[in-house]
Amino acid sequence: MSGRVSCRCHRCRRCDHGLSMLELIVALAIVAVLTAYAIPSLVGQVARGHRADAVIALHRAARFIEAYGGNERGIAALPSGLDQAPADGAAVYLLRVLPADRNNGGYAIEAVPVESGPMRDDRCGIYALDASGKRTNRMGQGVARAGDCWLAR
Repeated sequence: MSGRVSCRCHRCRRCDHGLSMLELIVALAIVAVLTAYAIPSLVGQVARGHRADAVIALHRAARFIEAYGGNERGIAALPSGLDQAPADGAAVYLLRVLPADRNNGGYAIEAVPVESGPMRDDRCGIYALDASGKRTNRMGQGVARAGDCWLAR
């Protein structure tokens, strides 16, 4: 016992102190499969959150305009905090007030994705809400989009 190494691990029998190559490959394959499913789902959830922020910001801006008598006073721009979505932090959507015409009931508000933002290529495009409560989506060139963009699913 004095200075001798026990033969249990060093000479007589092989010691396992880690993962074998096969175990490592299996573990990496499991991580890769989970990642392949998780990342698109995460991206979709983040996009839905940004869309919900845009819808909330449009309704908040509409309440602001209605509280000041509609757009009869000629509100050309929204105040800070109501002019973007989300209200705090980096803008993902910019809100703008459109002038009255015969179709929008007195005003319309648009939430336009920031060109360098995460929603610039989103399928929902530009959100619009007018004074009559009509909700629409369109791409930058005016092509109408699906109405399911307003749903929080």
